[in-house]
Amino acid sequence: MKFRPCIDIHNGSVKQIVGGSLQDQGSQAVDNFISEQDAAFYADKYKEAGLKGGHIILLNPAGSEYYEKDIEQARKALMAYPGGMQIGGGMHTENAKSFLNMGASHVIVTSYVFRDGKIDFKRLEELVARIGKEHLVLDLSCRFYEDDYYIVTDRWQKRTSVPMNQETFERLARYCDEFLIHAVDVEGKASGVEKEVVRRLGNAKVLPVTYAGGIHSMEDIDWIEKAGNGFVDYTIGSALDLFGGTISYEKIIKRSQK
Repeated sequence: MKFRPCIDIHNGSVKQIVGGSLQDQGSQAVDNFISEQDAAFYADKYKEAGLKGGHIILLNPAGSEYYEKDIEQARKALMAYPGGMQIGGGMHTENAKSFLNMGASHVIVTSYVFRDGKIDFKRLEELVARIGKEHLVLDLSCRFYEDDYYIVTDRWQKRTSVPMNQETFERLARYCDEFLIHAVDVEGKASGVEKEVVRRLGNAKVLPVTYAGGIHSMEDIDWIEKAGNGFVDYTIGSALDLFGGTISYEKIIKRSQK
């Protein structure tokens, strides 16, 4: 189990938001933390600590007035730590390679490979042909609806018909290098992890996977290690002291170096 750091960018600033509050209209979100530092500041820290495989997420859509500002922040981070971080948010066949050239190790994709709530395998195959599966992370972030967890797209605002389960992992594993899973119902709330999501990821063991959402204590991390069978990596946002929370970044670094 490894710690995967994050840099979330919204309206041109490094932020931590309540995930389920994100709205494209008016570029609105409930903010937990707005950093006075730019994205390169955080990338430098992660590089210094030797933390690889973290992710940069652009939270504004491509048509937003803020999207270019988001990209500029991301560019600073990727220049500071080339090859050390992944990037997601508005990735598709035409622009994915440019972000790899910018210094990202992988691009993270959700919405582009879903259409009408289903997996668009044609788009997925074209993307893999363009950049190679070794550079692709599929973000299968999910919410609970009625009877199961379903993958959500478009900055977590749209539900698909695709469940977040073992069958889905196995169908998609041959197209990508890793999975990233935000448990959207608890994302940004620092209220505790979505336990059933972690259990499913720990049992799946198909590809490397990173869990995000709700971590608010070192006990949560211990629980993820146990329930995830040591297989599930994790990221911490709002609860980390780098982003105004109470979990010590230095303690996390020491833990990750054991």
